[in-house]
Amino acid sequence: MTDIPPLSLHVPEPGCRPGDTPDFSDFVIPRAGAVTRPPVDVDPDNIRDMAFSIIRVLNKDGQAVGPWAEGLSREELLQGLRHMMLLRAFDARMLTAQRQGKTSFYMQHLGEEAVSCAFAMALDPGDMNFPTYRQAGLLIARDYPMQTMMNQIYSNEKDPLHGRQLPIMYSSKEHGFFSISGNLGTQFVQAVGWAMGSAIAGDTRIAAGWIGDGSTAESDFHAAMVFASTYKAPVILNIVNNQWAISTFQGIARGGVGTFAARGHGFGIASVRVDGNDYLAVHAVAKWAAERARRGHGPTLIEYVTYRAGGHSTSDDPSAYRAVDESAAWPLGDPIERLKQHLINIGAWSEERHVQAEAQIKDEVVAAQKAAEANGTLGQGTAPSARDMFEGVFETMPPHLVRQRQEAGY
Repeated sequence: MTDIPPLSLHVPEPGCRPGDTPDFSDFVIPRAGAVTRPPVDVDPDNIRDMAFSIIRVLNKDGQAVGPWAEGLSREELLQGLRHMMLLRAFDARMLTAQRQGKTSFYMQHLGEEAVSCAFAMALDPGDMNFPTYRQAGLLIARDYPMQTMMNQIYSNEKDPLHGRQLPIMYSSKEHGFFSISGNLGTQFVQAVGWAMGSAIAGDTRIAAGWIGDGSTAESDFHAAMVFASTYKAPVILNIVNNQWAISTFQGIARGGVGTFAARGHGFGIASVRVDGNDYLAVHAVAKWAAERARRGHGPTLIEYVTYRAGGHSTSDDPSAYRAVDESAAWPLGDPIERLKQHLINIGAWSEERHVQAEAQIKDEVVAAQKAAEANGTLGQGTAPSARDMFEGVFETMPPHLVRQRQEAGY
């Protein structure tokens, strides 16, 4: 045994670090329209190769091609463009508000707008999303009031959650948006459990769980996969691979499996990858997976290949761990620009109309912001009552909490 060298630990490294030139030359991008579209009742074993490719609809010329280019109308595509533009404008205003001290914390969706906005339009009323903190597009696309979102961010007196959640951790049962958990990974288990409950009750509603690439390393991810597979729960399991988990690149959580979608193979779950910056592709795959779940064919694992163009949060400086111009070099481009170009190509849009829409949307967001700030911001105006911390937890409040509330003057 003396000839065996000392053990060493392998620590994966990203392709580039601050100061390096971004290089995505090893990132294989399949031709748009090249991936086949299987029937919704396909056996997961027959589509194992789809976990290693990427479903794409929009080609480099902005044309929609291939079997996934389903017939979204011009009106639906224009609506999708507006949703993404609205989310981006909302992000910009709230990021500035945080820098001005009007809220304590914010997280952007920059570069990932197509994932949640397109997915939202593929579900039916009554379906339930179990999101992370970067799926506000699910609310935007379902016309949840921006002013209410801002009230929650500011934790003012009109905050529907009464200051009991971190900023951007929204909740709306009516809009199919389950309360966000700060403990990452839990939402996957909750989504599967909710979907199982729907099936047990003989309902027709399905669930969608959301997780980031980094959180797939959590034990909750694997527990959810076991239950979803075993009971064929009517659930869509979404992995948003935006390349970075705070400061840790995706290779740490992915391990040696090659893709995140490939993790579904060990559980017998239908698993696919999709271009997360392609609105049409995201919508088509989401519709396919939703029909699959609703018709009793079990869960689908979807990996959205995208890029987090901004920082992880307002507490993060991405220049400390990645090249400054890495987001500009991302080969799948900008989701808003890509859908805009497609709409221009089919004669439904123009550069002039786009500029006008940007101005109109900015005015709309600013108006909502002024209305929300009239209700108060962090440290200014009227905050929710401290009494609220005692409410909405127990059906019958325990005696010790009753005493505490009384001692606090409530």
